[in-house]
Amino acid sequence: MLSQEFVSAIGGPPLGANTAVSKDVGIYCHALTPSHAVKATFKKSSVPVNCLAVNDTHIFAAQNQKAHVHVYSRLRGNQEALVPFPERIRSLALADQVLVLGTAEGRLFLWEVCTGRQVSTPPCHVQAVSCLAVTPYHILSGSDDSNINVWSLSRLLGLDAQSEHEPELTLSNHRGAITSLVAGPSTNSETSICVSASKDKTCIVWNFRTGQVLRTLLFPAAPLCACLDPSARALFVASDDGALFLVELFGGDKPVLGSRSTEPASIVVQVNAPLAVSDPEAGEPSCLALTYDGTSILSGHTKGKIFRWSLADNAHPTELANLNASVTNLCFVSPLPATPSTKAINIVKPNLSLKQYAFTAQLESDLGSSTRFGQMLGTKGFASQSIETATPSLFPSSSIEEPDQELARQNEQFWVIINNNRALQKPDFHQPAAGQSPA
Repeated sequence: MLSQEFVSAIGGPPLGANTAVSKDVGIYCHALTPSHAVKATFKKSSVPVNCLAVNDTHIFAAQNQKAHVHVYSRLRGNQEALVPFPERIRSLALADQVLVLGTAEGRLFLWEVCTGRQVSTPPCHVQAVSCLAVTPYHILSGSDDSNINVWSLSRLLGLDAQSEHEPELTLSNHRGAITSLVAGPSTNSETSICVSASKDKTCIVWNFRTGQVLRTLLFPAAPLCACLDPSARALFVASDDGALFLVELFGGDKPVLGSRSTEPASIVVQVNAPLAVSDPEAGEPSCLALTYDGTSILSGHTKGKIFRWSLADNAHPTELANLNASVTNLCFVSPLPATPSTKAINIVKPNLSLKQYAFTAQLESDLGSSTRFGQMLGTKGFASQSIETATPSLFPSSSIEEPDQELARQNEQFWVIINNNRALQKPDFHQPAAGQSPA
């Protein structure tokens, strides 16, 4: 059975005098399978919604109504640092070794945790950045001003200090604050989709590379949180009335996207039938997380409970834990993470006064040359070397051999002419014998 772990965070004061819950604990590390258990805890943290980011070595948690981030070491099991910033933090996301922070003033901070370099953008949102989504090449920022900005990650991290940091696109079809933002794993410009949830009771499926609206979904209540399955084929949405919805994007009787969709993108799809509804005593759902095997989904609620919903039998949810405070964030740890070439054992705090930065990390990979098979496995698509090797096979062999044969024939004729000329021009160096006159 696949072993799966997830991290949960709470925010706000305790809901009651529950002696079964440890005091001052704000972040929990759970093991979900084969049986649920709390593996580690971290204290002194009150994390708002969309303000938790986790990687293999650290946990980054912004604090409620404060302008600093708590950094916890997963390797040592303690708090490593408290990192201050100029503005209050409203959202967090990790882009490899870069922590992206959305502020209450509508700007982004990018902090390279291995160098301490910090990059900031102008306040391109007129209200707080409420949620973030990260792809390998882009950052998507959703705001309370109902807009979504699409940023190029490479341009934001460029070393040109004179460049103006502006979003590539602004997606502005919503009429309410953005509550959740998720992006698919594809890097192709034609299949780069993201889904935004808003208080206007809609979720919009976008192609964020072109700005095209692919579909608008209308719900009976305002969607508070959303998540996509790992292949971006199904969308899960939880609304403020406790309902959990499942929307098949490409499958089902009426697919929302793809070639089998019979309705144009301008038609709004009404989503009425929920997959399940949580008990009102659990409070509003504030976060969702889908397991990597796709069999169940977790939901965190304002009354401190974490529910597990089975997608196989659509049964009533089972209660995993009661944390005695509002559950604000759920984040699964990948069971098959990509092996990075470096690992940040200790983070480097931001330092704006430095002009040069040192990269501090631990090497995790072999610096020797990899095999051709390993390069093919690690390349997205086809490796350039494989394409160069396979290209000659697309042409007939005669078209390649004929020029070579013609050159060889001409070369032989040329050498015959040269040898004949040498024979004609060769002088006669035979000397006459004694007593004989030269001829």
